[in-house]
Amino acid sequence: MSALRIGITGGMGCGKSTVVREFMALGVPCFISDIVAAGYYYDLDFLDGLRDLLGPGVFLPDGMVDKRAVAERVFADRRLLDGLNAMVHPRVREDFAAFCALHDAAPYVLFESAILYDYGFDRQMDRVVCVYLDLPSRLSRLRLRDGVGEEALMARIRRQLPAEEVMMRADYVVLNYEGNPRQRQVQHIDNLLRTHGELRIENRKR
Repeated sequence: MSALRIGITGGMGCGKSTVVREFMALGVPCFISDIVAAGYYYDLDFLDGLRDLLGPGVFLPDGMVDKRAVAERVFADRRLLDGLNAMVHPRVREDFAAFCALHDAAPYVLFESAILYDYGFDRQMDRVVCVYLDLPSRLSRLRLRDGVGEEALMARIRRQLPAEEVMMRADYVVLNYEGNPRQRQVQHIDNLLRTHGELRIENRKR
């Protein structure tokens, strides 16, 4: 039987990457959508489309993409954000399908995306894991990580579904607070999916 498809999501700054590394340490094949999508910025066809969408101002003198400039443009204009997503998401779906085929013998594969629910990626998943952290803690992490002011961070966060809504919609939740037994939470979810896969997700919904 093919590998189960397990989505993992959570708002900006919740610590998804740390939780994903815990799954990777257990030998779980993990598809990191942001890393995969970053590779598209070296594809000439994609760059041509990006230039058409955002103009030459998002390119550096050496021809590389200024990703900070891209973020500033798209997070300030929903039309541009939707245009960029229309370029990226079909490629991500195709690459994830190829990833699943490559790891077909695994009990399950993990698909990481901050916008899993926002753009319908959840409909491809058998189950979803939410990594949750409250907003003040997320903002504190993001200010340190990105060096961006709170107003700009909140503008980006508002583009995503509220973290509490994501948590309510998910099948499993990892509470990613300092001092909380994160490894134990991940191990519990991994055990459930490896041992019986919730009866292989109800026999793949019959």
